[in-house]
Amino acid sequence: MGQVMTTSPFNPDTVRQTGFDRTKVTHWIAFGFGSGLSPKAPGTVGTLATIPLYLLMSPLHWTLYAGLLLIFTLFGIWVCGRVADDLGAKDPSAIVWDEFVGFLLTMIVAPPGWLWIVAGFLAFRLFDIWKPWPIRVVDRQVGGGLGIMLDDIIAGIMAALVLLALNWFL
Repeated sequence: MGQVMTTSPFNPDTVRQTGFDRTKVTHWIAFGFGSGLSPKAPGTVGTLATIPLYLLMSPLHWTLYAGLLLIFTLFGIWVCGRVADDLGAKDPSAIVWDEFVGFLLTMIVAPPGWLWIVAGFLAFRLFDIWKPWPIRVVDRQVGGGLGIMLDDIIAGIMAALVLLALNWFL
């Protein structure tokens, strides 16, 4: 019998490779409550992990939603910068709080429904992975927590514009 391979995000090898410190609240948040520990496509897994949070926030009045998004953004700049410093890396892929904020920003303009959640997910991931101008410039030239967050914020804005256009044409 062969050895069974585990792909659990809490696999000790995955935790060791990412530098995740389970005793630090900042790591839990920056790592998307563990979703960033995924050994494959942590940004995609982090974005998927945002959907329940979006579903909790979507019934809120848009001003409260926007206020929470602003708090998540400002807090994210600090927490992502701090955790990146802890890890000694510029923008570790396991830090996915920026994906949380980027997807929530995308969805601020989305009509209700699973079709729009899927469309928002796909549009956000496309811009986050593809990194067209100006996302690519920000990703390369802006450092620290602001740099980690800003490229996903811009991707979220671009994806939101796609959702607005889709909603207008449909």
